Amino acid sequence: MAISMQPHGIQSMLKEGHKHLSGLDEAVLKNIDACKQLSTITRTSLGPDGMNKMVINHLDKLFVTNDAATIVNELEVQHPAAKILVLAGKAQQEEIGDGANLTISFAGELLQNAEELVRTGLHPSEIISGYTKAITKTLEILEELVEKGSETMDVRNKEQVVSRMKAAVASKQYGLEDILSSHIADACIQVCPKNPVNFDVDNVRVSKLVGGVLHNCTVIRGMVLKGDAVGSIKRVEKAKVAVFATGVDSSATETKGTVLIHSAEQLENYAKTEEAKVEELIKAVADSGAKVIVSGGAVGEMALHFCDRYKLMVLKISSKFELRRFCRTTGTSALLKLSQPKPDDLGFVDSISVEEIGGSRVTVVRSEDGGNKVATVVLRGSTDSILDDLERAVDDGVNTYKAMCRDSRIVPGAAATEIELARRLKEFSFKETG
Repeated sequence: MAISMQPHGIQSMLKEGHKHLSGLDEAVLKNIDACKQLSTITRTSLGPDGMNKMVINHLDKLFVTNDAATIVNELEVQHPAAKILVLAGKAQQEEIGDGANLTISFAGELLQNAEELVRTGLHPSEIISGYTKAITKTLEILEELVEKGSETMDVRNKEQVVSRMKAAVASKQYGLEDILSSHIADACIQVCPKNPVNFDVDNVRVSKLVGGVLHNCTVIRGMVLKGDAVGSIKRVEKAKVAVFATGVDSSATETKGTVLIHSAEQLENYAKTEEAKVEELIKAVADSGAKVIVSGGAVGEMALHFCDRYKLMVLKISSKFELRRFCRTTGTSALLKLSQPKPDDLGFVDSISVEEIGGSRVTVVRSEDGGNKVATVVLRGSTDSILDDLERAVDDGVNTYKAMCRDSRIVPGAAATEIELARRLKEFSFKETG
């Protein structure tokens, strides 16, 4: 009689098809190998001479980039150990905004060295202890390598900002760092708060317009909205702004019913009642001093007719995030329904105009004094892929500026710091026992 083999140990607690791996060869070395493979993919993209990778994700979207954070995000890594490296790269990108590739590549090198030690019989806990000591010593040495006087940097001085930002931007767009760094520095300095530590990277926006070349890029104090104004008025200056989050239209009743009309006069009055109500609401907005209405939803034809009559410019912003930024730029409070706004609810813009840039119609919102809070870098390039890569370079530059605002100390570049660290750590290792 055949005896059925039942799983035993931890395997009996797992679902069918799951595996439990343990021991040196099965678990430790396989995990190290997976992390090494991931770091090998990104390593060749490191630095200004790094090669671009072509990645096609599960949605068949094409990425051509040397940005490690984008590469590992779109690869959809499944291996649990390699996933930890991906998370480390993401954490570096979110916290500092750059250095994801170095994080993954450096971790791969450390694991490769650890693999050799494991194969010679050293226990992983002893290797971890050694790496922990090295980290502590590295932080001590770094304090000594800081360039004198760098802690007194003025984050509103464009020359100082550009000189420090170039290295980060050059790693993404080598040869174009001079132009890009100048534009990014302008945008960052414009929105830098009184206390630089509170600098918010979200206040520097990027608008990508296909066509032209990088030399056509500009910086605008305010926002650039893709699309035309809704009404016939295309330009206003020194205007107050009212924002309605739900839309600009006549409110319809939710209940359905039948209306009995006995005469032509009653029919005419029935249509006029709704018309008069819409006109009353639009007139109330115009009387409040507003010259611009911004709608977060649909704009009714009747409402648009009366907006044109009362010389009100109408903009439609469907994205709630864009609407929120518009309110921050202009200092406006968004109202939930169409009604007469209070003076405190109104914002102010220096100008709003519809312009044509590279064949695309865009609405440019300039706010030099009012609001103060958003600047936009308008990028030009021949393809969407080039524009996406330029945007990543801008993101790196803005995050570098944020790091300067937090701590402006710098260390020597061109691997000088790393070489000195390696030399001192080697000396330190000879003094340590074990």
